[in-house]
Amino acid sequence: MEHIRTPKVEQVRLLQRRAGQRKPLLGTLYLSATHTIFVENHPETRRETWVLHSMVSGLERPPGGPTGSQLVLRCKDFRVFHLLFPLERDCVDVHASLTRLSRPESYSELYCLSINPNTNQEEREKSWSLVLPSQDYQRMGLPNNLWVATAANSEYKMCDSYPAQLFVSRWASPAVLMGSSRFRSRGRLPVLSYFHQDTLAAMCRCSQPLSGFSGRSEEDEQMVTAVMKANPGSDFIYVVDTRPRLNAMANRAAGKGYESEDHYGNIKLHFSGIDNIHVMRSSQQRILDVGEQRTPSMSDFLLGLENSGWLKHIKAVLDAGVFIAKAIADEGVSVLVHCSDGWDRTAQACSVASVLLEPYYRTMKGLMVLIEKDWVSFGHKFSHRYGHLDGDPREVSPVLDQFLEVLWQLAQQFPCAFQFNERFLLDLRTLAYSCQEGTFLGNSEKERRSLRLQERSFSVWSRLWREREKYWNPLYRAEQSQTQGVLRPNTTPYCFKMWKGLYSPAETPAPPAQMPVDLLSSVREGSQQLEQELANQQERLAALTGEPISYQKVEVPKRKINQSQLRYSGPDPPTTYSYPITSPAQDHGSSHHAAEPANQKTRRPAAGLSLPLEPPGSGKGRDPDDLSSDLESGVADLSVGDEVIGGQNGEEAGLSSE
Repeated sequence: MEHIRTPKVEQVRLLQRRAGQRKPLLGTLYLSATHTIFVENHPETRRETWVLHSMVSGLERPPGGPTGSQLVLRCKDFRVFHLLFPLERDCVDVHASLTRLSRPESYSELYCLSINPNTNQEEREKSWSLVLPSQDYQRMGLPNNLWVATAANSEYKMCDSYPAQLFVSRWASPAVLMGSSRFRSRGRLPVLSYFHQDTLAAMCRCSQPLSGFSGRSEEDEQMVTAVMKANPGSDFIYVVDTRPRLNAMANRAAGKGYESEDHYGNIKLHFSGIDNIHVMRSSQQRILDVGEQRTPSMSDFLLGLENSGWLKHIKAVLDAGVFIAKAIADEGVSVLVHCSDGWDRTAQACSVASVLLEPYYRTMKGLMVLIEKDWVSFGHKFSHRYGHLDGDPREVSPVLDQFLEVLWQLAQQFPCAFQFNERFLLDLRTLAYSCQEGTFLGNSEKERRSLRLQERSFSVWSRLWREREKYWNPLYRAEQSQTQGVLRPNTTPYCFKMWKGLYSPAETPAPPAQMPVDLLSSVREGSQQLEQELANQQERLAALTGEPISYQKVEVPKRKINQSQLRYSGPDPPTTYSYPITSPAQDHGSSHHAAEPANQKTRRPAAGLSLPLEPPGSGKGRDPDDLSSDLESGVADLSVGDEVIGGQNGEEAGLSSE
């Protein structure tokens, strides 16, 4: 509070242009130790806008005018607030206060450490035990006769940015571990990240070798050989250097570099071409500059998107993950992944490959475990990359943003494969930047333990898990082949989209109530309520009659279409009605319908055809197998009327919570 010069300023005007707001709101501005709060003066709404100080990324003071002095707040979630003060003195005081409050100098000033966690000690302890990397290693069947746990880093002496628990090849002796650690940048030697139980191939991670132009280490070469021996089905391994080849070659001048195939005889080297953190930071800023334009033309927008290079970088990250996943799942070859120091691009590539390989990581709990293991415990520099403390701005870079965007791009291609929705990714990103919990503080496991974060704060995972209902993807069905198998995305350029939900979060008003995801969510909730009510009534009936409870499945008759009424109506299919249309016509082009009887297949109307529709209230429904088939293909038929969905239970429609 000692940094606040003026805690309250009246007659302040607030404008959010990117939120579609055209007229400024008049209200009162409050400064607290943790938040900037704007309260609208309107007596009926009294709407409040809260901005956490740790979410402020920049402050600007444009030239003032006759109406007052301006202050622009830019946030890490890309919101922009324009404040107009009637007196310049108040503007200067608020600017000075926010400059200091938004740039904390120590962890103790952050929001999560300003809350007393002892008010609910049991809940705090439980929150930190919800997600543990050790449980994920057990799920992968570790330790086993190929990979064993080592205590060499139990006190962080071998590598202070690695976790205390490490899994290494059984053929790697303690002397080999120590020698390899000395030959790798930051001491980050090759250790296990993911083990594929079917092919026995492994994904390991490390940092670049200190090879220079001619240096070599016998222990490090033995370490790489040990990784290869831990996969009995292959006599070589891939070394994936996620950097562009030119960058890796340039590092040789500094005594670093990459593995030589002459010295490491059992490797095949592959460069992924992901640029460094400085290029990524500039690229994201250029894509934000496009959004700052008042009324950009289509040409300006497309040109700005192209010049930013952002989607090119997203494609490079996904391509790296695809290469690793194919090597492990299809070829059965182990992969060693590294970049320069092994905590940015390495985390991206390993995480994307894990999501493609393992259905578990496509669930909410699984993604939490993956981030905790491959990002938090393996030393991704959260505090530096996301500006938690006042420091070098060149260390800030959207590394996690890119991983989350790759997940969003995958969800566009495989809408049924992910248990979580877009909101989960957006909230996860916000929590990584906001410091509301202690999970993402610090740059390593060692640093977090020295800060005693588990005693002084809560874990972010318990918060997300408590609110998991709002993050559920209604299209997700765990039993589908798309969900269970290895994801094989299309990485051609036209498959990548701009993530509007992230970069233009409030550019348009709230989505209409009948958006497909909202509709399915409401149907799912309604189905659960009806099922619960049915169970209650049957229990009451059984209590009155003394007969056991029996549940009967209601068969829904299928709709019949009069083929004589098909007619041509122009270049576009009609959109006025939204009832499902079934046709007994054969459709041999879709492999997932091959096992269905001919009279149960669904056929979509071709462009230029208008099909007769059943009137509302006819009581006829759709075969649940038809919707299941659509979901299996990754494209759900969402144009269903209320009376149709009401004719089938939530489980048959693919809307169950489990």
